[in-house]
Amino acid sequence: MKYYARYARMLYHRLARQVKRSETTLLLVLASAVGVGTGFAAVLLIWLIQQAKQIFFGESLFFLNHMVTHGDFWVILVPAVGGLLAGPIVYKFAKEAKGHGVPEVMEAVALKGGIIRPRVAVAKSLASALCIGSGGSAGREGPIIQIGSTIGSVIGQLFHMSSSRVRILVGCGAAAGISSVFNAPIAGVIFSLEIILGDYAVKTFSPVIFSSVIASVVSRAFLGDSPAFAVPKYSLVSVWEIPLYIGLGIACAFVALAFTKTLYFAEDRFDSLKIPDSLKPLVGGLGLGAIGVFFPQVFSGGYETIINAMHGQLSMQLLAGLIILKILATSLTLGSGNSGGIFAPSLFMGAVAGGLYGELMHYLFPTITASSGAYALVGMAAVVAGTTYAPITALLIIFEMTGDYRIILPLMVVVVSSTLVATRISTGSIYTLKLIRRGINLYGGRDKDVMESIRVEEVMTRDYDTIRDINPIGQVFNIMENSRSSFFPVVDYKGHIVGTLSFQDLRTILFSREKIGLDSLVIAQELCHTDPPLLYPDDTLDIALEKFVLRDLEFIPVVERGQSRKLVGILKKSDIFRAYHKKLLNKMSKS
Repeated sequence: MKYYARYARMLYHRLARQVKRSETTLLLVLASAVGVGTGFAAVLLIWLIQQAKQIFFGESLFFLNHMVTHGDFWVILVPAVGGLLAGPIVYKFAKEAKGHGVPEVMEAVALKGGIIRPRVAVAKSLASALCIGSGGSAGREGPIIQIGSTIGSVIGQLFHMSSSRVRILVGCGAAAGISSVFNAPIAGVIFSLEIILGDYAVKTFSPVIFSSVIASVVSRAFLGDSPAFAVPKYSLVSVWEIPLYIGLGIACAFVALAFTKTLYFAEDRFDSLKIPDSLKPLVGGLGLGAIGVFFPQVFSGGYETIINAMHGQLSMQLLAGLIILKILATSLTLGSGNSGGIFAPSLFMGAVAGGLYGELMHYLFPTITASSGAYALVGMAAVVAGTTYAPITALLIIFEMTGDYRIILPLMVVVVSSTLVATRISTGSIYTLKLIRRGINLYGGRDKDVMESIRVEEVMTRDYDTIRDINPIGQVFNIMENSRSSFFPVVDYKGHIVGTLSFQDLRTILFSREKIGLDSLVIAQELCHTDPPLLYPDDTLDIALEKFVLRDLEFIPVVERGQSRKLVGILKKSDIFRAYHKKLLNKMSKS
C-alpha cells in the first residue's frame, strides 16, 4: 500500500506541475499581448513624431540648412514652441513622463510592484512626439520603453496578476519597446533583463523573449525589416588595432561620463529656476534653438549625422564640435523636463567621438587601421555602454542595428573597456544615478539600501528538517514524505553541514530503487551536493541574493562564522523577497 501511496503523491506533484504550467502559459499569452500592444504603440509613436516634424520643419531636417543659409533665424523658436506644448502635458498630466523615463520604470519595478499609471503611456507619447518633432535633442527609445512598460503593467493589473508577474510584464514591455523601434529583438531582451529586471531566471526570460519577438514582427510589418543603419563593410584590419580600440573605449567612457554629469547638472539648474515647471521646457528649447540655428545636426536624434560619420563624411573640426554641442543640446532638452530618450543622443555622441578618434588614428597609422567610419560605428556602442553600464545591450544593439558581424571583435573590446572605466569613476549609470539622487540605490531590480539593512539572521528559518549523511536512501524517502519541505540540508553527527539534497535530486532514483535494491546500498552523503554555497548570520540580504542568483537556488544553509560549518538555519529565496517587501513598505510609509 505504501508504494501506491507514493505513486499517488507523485501523481499529485505532476498535477501541481500541470497547474504551474497553465499559469506559465497564461503569462506567455499576456506577454504576447504586451508585445502586440507595444509594437503598435511604437508604430504610432514614430508616426506622431513624423507628423510633428512635418508641422514644425516641413519635409526634412535638411530643410534647416536652407533656413540658416537664407537668414531664417526664427528657427530658434521652434524647439521652444515644442517645449511650451509638451511642458503642460508632462507636469499637469503625468510627471513620470519627464525626462527619459527609464529610471521611473526601474523604480516602479523595484519599489511599486510594477504598478504604472495608464495615463503615463498617453502623456509620454504626446510629449515625446512634440519634443522630438520640434527638434528636441532626444531619442524615441526612452519613450517607447516607458510606453511598453506601462502597457505591460496595465495588462498585469487587469488580469490581477501577482506583483512578481506584473514586474515581468513590465520587463516584457521594455524589451518590446527596444525591439520595435530599433528592430533589435535580442538587444531588447537583454536590455530588459540587464537593466529593468536584473533577473535572468527562465521564468523571466521566456515571456520577455515572446514579447520582444512579437513586437518586432508587428513593427516590421509596418516599418520594414531592414537594419536601422546601412553601413560600409568594416572589419578588423590588423591585430594592432585592438589596442587602438581599447583606447577608443576609454575615450568614449569619458564622453559618456561627461554626458551623464552635464545632464544632471542641467537638471539641477532647471530645478532651481523660480518659474513654473511647465515653462521650463520652453527655456530649454530656447537654449537648444540657439545651438541648432548654427548646428542643425544637434536637433532630434541626429540619425543623418550618425550615418555621415559612419561613412567618414564629416571634418575633424565638425566632429570635435558636435561632441560638446550634442551633450549641451541633450542636457538642455531633457534637463529642462522635456520628454525623450538618451539612447539616440548616446549613439550620436559615440559616432562623432569615434569618427574623430578614427580620423586621428588613421592619420597616424594608415596601414594598420580601418577608415574613421569603423571607429564611428564602434564608438556608438562604447558611449551607450559607458552611459547605461549595460555592455551586453550596447554590443547587441549595434550589431542588430547594422546587421554586420565582421566588426564584432572591436565591439566586444570597446564595450568592456568603456564600462570598466566608467564604473570605476562613477558608481551610478545615467539611469541609476537619477534614482540615487532620490535616495534609491538599486541592485538587481531592488533597493540595495533596503537589502543591506536586513541581516540573514533576521530572516532565516530555524525550524527545518535535516537528513543525516549516513541515512540510507529508504530513510531519506521517508523523511521527505513526512516533511512539507522539498529541500534539505545534509549534516553529520555534530550538526555540521555536509551538503544539500532536494526532491529533484532523487527523481531518477525514484523509479529504479525497487529494481536494483538501492535502499541499503546508497546513503545520503553519496547523493547530496557536497559543496553548496553558505551564508553567515551576519551577512546582509544583498550578499545572499547574489549567491541565489549565481546558482539559481531555492535555499542556502546558514552556518556559524568560522571553521566549524555548524548549521544554524536555512534561508529560502522566498523569505528574502518577503522580508524585502515588508521592509520596503515600512520605508515608504515613513517617507
